[in-house]
Amino acid sequence: MGASVNPAYRGRIAPSPTGQLHLGHARTFWVAHERAKARGGTLILRNEDLDRDRVRPEFVTAFLEDLRWFGIQWQEGPDCGGPQAPYSQSERRSEYQSIFEVLRSTGWLFPCTCSRKDIQSAVAAPHAADDEPIYPGTCRHRSATEITPGRPVSWRFRVPEGVPEGQVLSWIDGGQGPQSWVAGRDFGDFVVLRPDGVPSYQLACVTDDHAMGITEVVRGADLLVSTARQLLLYRALGWTVPDFFHCPLMTDEQGVRLAKRHAALSLRALRDQGRSPAELRESWK
Repeated sequence: MGASVNPAYRGRIAPSPTGQLHLGHARTFWVAHERAKARGGTLILRNEDLDRDRVRPEFVTAFLEDLRWFGIQWQEGPDCGGPQAPYSQSERRSEYQSIFEVLRSTGWLFPCTCSRKDIQSAVAAPHAADDEPIYPGTCRHRSATEITPGRPVSWRFRVPEGVPEGQVLSWIDGGQGPQSWVAGRDFGDFVVLRPDGVPSYQLACVTDDHAMGITEVVRGADLLVSTARQLLLYRALGWTVPDFFHCPLMTDEQGVRLAKRHAALSLRALRDQGRSPAELRESWK
């Protein structure tokens, strides 16, 4: 009996053009591709190009070429358009600003003047699961009127405290099984808007996944704690939460998680070596 078909299924792949895609990206994106295909659904390609300091146009061209070479097919994206265009985050800044204003006006956000160094030096700021320092609450009860004009300010989401059911974020993950994360213990008040006005990954991702009607988010297991943070944004905005499927991370021969610095394992390098997509996929089994 074949897989059930769900035309309403909408998945996505979301590469960031800050370097060459590596084999770990390919495996996660292939899982997303296969899950959308098996359900007769739609796969969206989103260009996550908000990191202005690291984004390069040539990497956009490269990931489009590499993904096509690998056999991944999408039905909506920056190269082919679609009903939820634009599909590059740099062109969606007004959307993020609108959602930021909603969150600020409903009291979920507070202005913060702490630098990363300030937070790291705080005694009560251990590292979260993704190595982001847990915010110690320095500016938590300050209002915008208390900030010196002209001083750089980031805006943070005030995570719930004091109410157990508001602190525990739980879901059944399609790839990693039951998940339970505690706000304030596993992660703290997180940035929604940076001092330079750039929205955080959390805000941009949730805004786009909602706007694009994503029904299942497939991504790497390193983003499990990000999912917990994002569940709070979904709750605050009253939006329907998609399903999640977090894939195992791929490591090199020394057991180190693959990163874009692993140039020898980039799809471009492997293709130049004469490796085929089918051969690379066979090695995953």
